[in-house]
Amino acid sequence: MPTQVFVNLPTSNVDRSKEFFTGLGWKIEPNFTDENAACVVIDENIYLMMLTYDFFATFTDKPIMDPANQLQVQTALSRDSREDVDALLDKALAAGGKEPRPAQDMGFMYSRDFEDPDGNWFSILWMDPKAAEQGPEAFMAEQ
Repeated sequence: MPTQVFVNLPTSNVDRSKEFFTGLGWKIEPNFTDENAACVVIDENIYLMMLTYDFFATFTDKPIMDPANQLQVQTALSRDSREDVDALLDKALAAGGKEPRPAQDMGFMYSRDFEDPDGNWFSILWMDPKAAEQGPEAFMAEQ
């Protein structure tokens, strides 16, 4: 069985999170969603668990950071093309997200970032398959 990845992030509003992430074309898994949490299915092995602050606090003794004001994690997800990166960013912006900085274009890699309504930061990127295989320096040396 492949490893499944569950990224737990805080939200101040579970319903708003569900609406935002379904606006990206992602699905909600109802068996693991209630008033305290929403299980967002990114793909068959990657999930976001959007947890209320109180519920999140039951998993740790550490303080939960406010992602609108502090960055603890940047969740990066790959796409198959530059166009796919732009398409997902367009959906994020239309659903109420923010683009905190301009696109980064390094030739072999292209990325754009968005923040969800709570301020959780996501980076969406495409990397040339040859650069991913060879490493950026070897790939750029061939260019």
